[in-house]
Amino acid sequence: MLNDKAADIDEYISSFPAETRKLLEQLRATIRKAAPRAEETISYGMPAFRLHGVLVYFAGYARHIGFYPTGTGIAAFKAELSAYRHSKGAVQFPLDRPLPLALIRKMVQFKAREDEERFRSRKQ
Repeated sequence: MLNDKAADIDEYISSFPAETRKLLEQLRATIRKAAPRAEETISYGMPAFRLHGVLVYFAGYARHIGFYPTGTGIAAFKAELSAYRHSKGAVQFPLDRPLPLALIRKMVQFKAREDEERFRSRKQ
């Protein structure tokens, strides 16, 4: 991650080389479409999208884009993520390959539904 003190996502993305910026903007646009009510923020020095809580984070690195849908987001799509390096709460998308935008969209939609359900159950 090149810019851990960015005030907003635009500033964060602007600190990266052109090719990385392009991928970060694609990721951002995909998240926005998948969760149109989510708000952009910077959390833990990374771009994040939140509804009632944080849905996903993402970050740029020298060789990959880190995408952080937390543990439930990774577990729900473990088979589809098998082609990528991933851990319990994160996945790495290499900079030299196209982003799996359809998969990212599904993951964000899953996290948005999960967030709404958690919010509704807390209100009851």
